Amino acid sequence: MTRRSVARTLVYLSLILATLVVLLPLAVVFLTSLKSSKEMANGSGALALPDDPLNLDNYVTAFRDGQMLSAFGNTAIILVVAVGGTILIGSMTAYAIDRFHFRFKKLVVTLFLLAALVPGVTTQVATFQIVNSFGMFDSLWAPIALYMGTDIVSIYIFLQFIRSIPISLDEAARLDGANAFAVYRKVIFPLLKPAIATVVIVKGINVYNDFYIPFLYMPSEDLGVISTSLFRFKGPFGAHWETISAGAILVILPTLIVFLFLQRFIYNGFMRGATK
Repeated sequence: MTRRSVARTLVYLSLILATLVVLLPLAVVFLTSLKSSKEMANGSGALALPDDPLNLDNYVTAFRDGQMLSAFGNTAIILVVAVGGTILIGSMTAYAIDRFHFRFKKLVVTLFLLAALVPGVTTQVATFQIVNSFGMFDSLWAPIALYMGTDIVSIYIFLQFIRSIPISLDEAARLDGANAFAVYRKVIFPLLKPAIATVVIVKGINVYNDFYIPFLYMPSEDLGVISTSLFRFKGPFGAHWETISAGAILVILPTLIVFLFLQRFIYNGFMRGATK
């Protein structure tokens, strides 16, 4: 019992320490966003409480001067189209790999695995040339196409779930006269809801937080997304950390809300995909 109590105490201490490591920077950013420029100039401590806890002037400045409304709109368009395309392409690809038998099937799966191991930065020169040759540079289509075409992880998530679906369901649908696409649309796809939720959250957060691709392929200011708009605060607001912190909180809030509402799908999705 003594060893068990010590082990449990160590577990709780490690969890508390991990929680503090995660929440402490967020607390600093949040408190900074509520402080005035005068408080920041006076050198108030990072964890010092603001004089006015309801001071929202920094949020107004960040939202207005940082063109956050336009950035949210561009981000939403890219997010919806890219994630929707990823779900469609990933689930269809996983269905074809698992249910159909064709030559070089193992080679195709191996190539997918190798593609996931290649660092994306090593192919950026060739990728940029291809995107530019298609006339997609400096448009919303550039990040959309790149996000949809480079997500090997989503294919493997769908593949694990499809392997857990009995083939007898496919055979029953075939006896009723359904073709391959009808089997996918009416049998396979509705059973992939946990996998779809997992891909939506994981892929969505990745697209929402990505800075490199929008910054490289959409240099125009009117095409700014959340990450690049926040980066532009370094100019006129380079020394105003209270405004930068307010912009960071505005960026964090949507993903935090979505994660809190859909976190059970993440855990259930990964657990089912790993065990079946």
